[in-house]
Amino acid sequence: MSKLQKLIDKKAQSADFMAQEIAHICNDMPKRDPGSLGEKMACEYMADYMKNECGCERVDIEEFEEHPNAFFGFLYFTISFVLASIVMLFFVPIVGVILNFAGMLILVVQFGFYKKVVDKFFPKKIGHSVTAIKKCTGEVKGRIFYNGHPDAVWNWPVNNRFGGRVHTAHLVTSILGALIWQGLNVAAAIRLGLQGIFYVQDFTFGAMVAAYSPAILYFAFAAMIFVPILVGLYFMWDEHTIVDGANDNLTGCYMGIAVLKALKDEGIDLEHTEVGVIISGSEEAGLRGAMAWAKAHKDEFKDVPTWIYSYDTIHEARFLGVSYRDLNGTVKSDKEVSDSFMQAAKELGIPCNKSWVPPFGGATDNAAFVKGGFKSTGITALDFNLQPYYHTLKDTADNLDKDCLADCYAVSVKCLENFDKMVSEQ
Repeated sequence: MSKLQKLIDKKAQSADFMAQEIAHICNDMPKRDPGSLGEKMACEYMADYMKNECGCERVDIEEFEEHPNAFFGFLYFTISFVLASIVMLFFVPIVGVILNFAGMLILVVQFGFYKKVVDKFFPKKIGHSVTAIKKCTGEVKGRIFYNGHPDAVWNWPVNNRFGGRVHTAHLVTSILGALIWQGLNVAAAIRLGLQGIFYVQDFTFGAMVAAYSPAILYFAFAAMIFVPILVGLYFMWDEHTIVDGANDNLTGCYMGIAVLKALKDEGIDLEHTEVGVIISGSEEAGLRGAMAWAKAHKDEFKDVPTWIYSYDTIHEARFLGVSYRDLNGTVKSDKEVSDSFMQAAKELGIPCNKSWVPPFGGATDNAAFVKGGFKSTGITALDFNLQPYYHTLKDTADNLDKDCLADCYAVSVKCLENFDKMVSEQ
């Protein structure tokens, strides 16, 4: 029998443990939006558990500054600029071109690449993260971190009420509308030429047709259908309603804690591998906690091979997969770490897919670790075609999939076993 087979054999018990702890945090603690008291209390609770119940010799609670409402709040800027560009078509279309471009640029940079473009326009808060490490008994030759984020997201009303298809259609139609209006502004600006910069119009229908051409004008009136759709984006997220976040992402937090607990319960101490857990706060605010953690610890764990398995929304077994690319498909995960999870799943006969976080799929904390110079990969078990539980009030503790948790846990233990064997033989 392999060294950690006993842990794998008891995967159902570990899944029960995760479900009980997740229910406790969801039902007995305040809501955990990024930078909130609830996020802080959850971090403190998990830190205390890892110290007192899992035998972690090192447990640090860390603070970082953030502006969490900026992550979705950028929409206020983008949509306002696009709507203003619609108005400017009938006055100074060249200004409309500039406004529309600025709005779309904010969308691409703030959401597409998770940069801090408009953060300073929103209130500052203090987020919290946890670093816990169970030391080995001999010379340290390797280190594994399991990662999850403790915060929960703001409710998405459209997905919550009408489902993911309507939510996605709303977003896609809004972007299409913005692009069409940009095309109209460009066409009008070209037609009017430089005089359009200072153009003062006679607002009779005939004068407008003569100035813009019938095609531009008629297309503009037809495109007014996009205005209420764009206005609807102001209400895409409800910043006053926080979901429970049982799957997204207490499942990720407790994957590593369950491994630590099982090691302690079975009295197993590894000789050459340190086992740690990173609870990185405020992922839902744009990976802010993981970014802060990667910056704070950039030179700390270079002494030995250090791998990070970052989990997010472990809910549907058929979608259990390794994200070889992250952050809207723009960041490449570490191949060696990614392959190790695939191999461990294969050894256990547990289905696992090569996956990615696609464009408009957002990102997981894995992307921040990779960009920070760490060897990391992302593990998810969700359908990126928006499901009813994703960022809605349906993400509750009674909507967990214990079989999926158990399988992901088993693969995670196998990863640890294989890693320990690899570094011990060096």
